[in-house]
Amino acid sequence: MTNVWIIDDEESIRTICTSTLEDLFQIEAFSSASQALLALNSSKPDLIITDIKMPGMSGLEFLDKVSEKYPDLPTIIITAHANMDNALSAYKGGAFEYLTKPFDINEIRKLAIKATKTKKTNLQDGLEESKSKIVGRAGSMQEVFKAIGKISKTDITVLIRGESGTGKELIAQSVHANSSRNKEPFIAINVAAIPHELLESELFGHEKGSFTGAQSQRIGRFEQALGGTLFLDEIGDMHPELQTRLLRVLSSHEFYRVGGQKPIKSDVRIIAATNQNIEQLIKTGKFREDLYHRLNVFRIGLPPLRKRKEDIPMLVKHFLSKSAAEIKGDEKSIDKNAMKILNDYDWPGNIRQLENTCRYITVMAPSACITADDIPDEIKNDNHSNVSDTVNVNMDGTSLWEASLSSHIKNILSDENDLTRLSKELEKLLLQEALKASKGRRIDAAKILGLGRNTITRKIKDLGLK
Repeated sequence: MTNVWIIDDEESIRTICTSTLEDLFQIEAFSSASQALLALNSSKPDLIITDIKMPGMSGLEFLDKVSEKYPDLPTIIITAHANMDNALSAYKGGAFEYLTKPFDINEIRKLAIKATKTKKTNLQDGLEESKSKIVGRAGSMQEVFKAIGKISKTDITVLIRGESGTGKELIAQSVHANSSRNKEPFIAINVAAIPHELLESELFGHEKGSFTGAQSQRIGRFEQALGGTLFLDEIGDMHPELQTRLLRVLSSHEFYRVGGQKPIKSDVRIIAATNQNIEQLIKTGKFREDLYHRLNVFRIGLPPLRKRKEDIPMLVKHFLSKSAAEIKGDEKSIDKNAMKILNDYDWPGNIRQLENTCRYITVMAPSACITADDIPDEIKNDNHSNVSDTVNVNMDGTSLWEASLSSHIKNILSDENDLTRLSKELEKLLLQEALKASKGRRIDAAKILGLGRNTITRKIKDLGLK
């Protein structure tokens, strides 16, 4: 009968795991990694289920020793101390799967069955230990951590999707840092920030004299990233002509500089990111479906901050500490009323907005403890307006302004041009109000709307705003 070892210093966890699996496997339980390591000298299990944080030897230390002796022995890591470093360390050490407490007993049964039937594949040796700056305990972030751990041994193309400010570039950096390419360059380029007529030269370089102003040869981002990773941010804004060129490079693994005659081999891992609905762009003919499938080999979805509010207190502490270090000052604490205001806010600008707010508070708060009076007015006022909005609702639960807008849309559904014009008018109105609220400061308006600085500059120009 298949032998499964359960290692955890909590008796309740050992009992739950035993009762869940004893009808399927022969179970041996250990209260410490040291006990299990001693038993490993005389017997070998078919599967190990172990905690990470235990008195004495940790689960990760134990996993290293097990891998040295039995590199093909599958292991399931369980822990209440969930963070990205633990997840990455577990997968680098060869863990079959990584679970956070409390876990579903049906899930651990399925994983145990699968692990005992599947030969474990070790991740590549020599990967650097994670020095991740990504903070999060929410379940949705645990899935992100797992994804990074699982693809760290591969070179597959990754598409990161999430709203502006959710930390897509930070995720891309983590994928690169934990890959076999981590000794080579990580090159990032924001597709939306560069006019499309210049983007081709930025990506692929150009030869001297290839166009007016090309006074010397230029090495593009693909060549700069040779052997490493190229991060294409805001890929949804790429011009259709360049989409075709990029697709050709991804297919043939070679490219030409602008004006060049000699093909150049492309040995780069592509990570792309977007905050747009790519499927909708495909339907409207603005994005090539074949390119989307080339980029969407492995997808990582980043949750907006409003969907992971349990992480806000931890993030606030992290950013206050970081901000204090930046100004070489003392780290400030925050009282519960101020924290409640921050926790209740929806953060349309996501992590970027929260970090900037913490930086502002660190500089402006007069005392060592941050109070509600120190929170910027736009955040406090927004919270109050959210409360008042809930009063003005119809019987079906929709607010009055939503009902009015919905009625107007129904009246013009027959004319596609009217809908396009309405969309632009709404976008223009949002930008105008954000600029008014920020007294014309674009970076603050971008923060209010949850947009990047380059994106709002482009939109202001496209919509003819001053």
